[in-house]
Amino acid sequence: MANLKSVAVVGATGAVGNEMVEVLKQRNFPIKNLRLLASANSVDKVVTFKGKDYPVEVLSENSFEGMEIALFSAGAERSKIFAPHAVRAGAVVIDNSSAFRMDPDVPLVVPEVNAHAIRRHKGIIANPNCSTIQMVVALFPLHKRAKIKRIVVSTYQSVSGAGQKGIDELNEQVRALYSFKKVEKKAFVHQIAFNCLPQIDVFAPDGYTKEELKMIFETRKIMEAPEILVSPTAVRVPVFSSHSESVNVEFENDLSPEEAKEIIRTAPGCKLEDDPANSVYPMALNAAGQDEVFVGRIRRDDTVKHGLNMWIVSDNIRKGAALNAVQIAELL
Repeated sequence: MANLKSVAVVGATGAVGNEMVEVLKQRNFPIKNLRLLASANSVDKVVTFKGKDYPVEVLSENSFEGMEIALFSAGAERSKIFAPHAVRAGAVVIDNSSAFRMDPDVPLVVPEVNAHAIRRHKGIIANPNCSTIQMVVALFPLHKRAKIKRIVVSTYQSVSGAGQKGIDELNEQVRALYSFKKVEKKAFVHQIAFNCLPQIDVFAPDGYTKEELKMIFETRKIMEAPEILVSPTAVRVPVFSSHSESVNVEFENDLSPEEAKEIIRTAPGCKLEDDPANSVYPMALNAAGQDEVFVGRIRRDDTVKHGLNMWIVSDNIRKGAALNAVQIAELL
């Protein structure tokens, strides 16, 4: 195969890194050399990729020699330290953390929305927050038609958004409760099993969490529309996979539910599931493991002149992280 690439995956043994490797395999990404990098805790692990075993190597400043693309999923602090080393070694970094997202010199890219921004990269391309990605994939085609003024979004985010430790904690807490044992709290500040936590990340002085602020500023940057007003509330729910969002949108121009459905039906990356008479609508359970952003329950909001309500669901580990990063690599 022509134009084979040398690719490094940083954080390869984590939930997102593992999914990145899987997506590279499923999409038959043209790889000539794959380097899997993680902390010393994972050094004895071996990952099989297309029938070949790859030992996991310890991440270091010298890990990127000969690499052309580096997919980062190891957290903001490690990205800040090691991404510059990857760039100096000649690799283009696609970073899944929050480290560079709001840097004006770093493109923040969702391929279905602003693929053109990739051309502006100076060695680093940022992968947006998971909850932002699915929302803009669904809203951008509507924005092009009727121009969005204001978004009010409430998220229902799965525990996998906190990584493997979040998945493990929900599993362990459910087991403990059914066994009448004490519930341990490590990944979340309160019990997550059979509970909803209106806190994702830490609170800013204005009362919003960092997760909510990401949705505000990332949406504006990706959609290249700094005038859009965004009012978010981010909630962690006891679901293993996929984020759900209740989204209220006010447009400058009229957009009927029927026209919105037709736009979503043909929009890249979207799948319309909207037949309420037969109880058909997006659900986290069905979105898990799927590439698309699922959109449904599209209906008028009669409290404003040009308003719509909708329900948006997507696999946060897949489209919300790994797949979006690999799509950027494909465009490169």
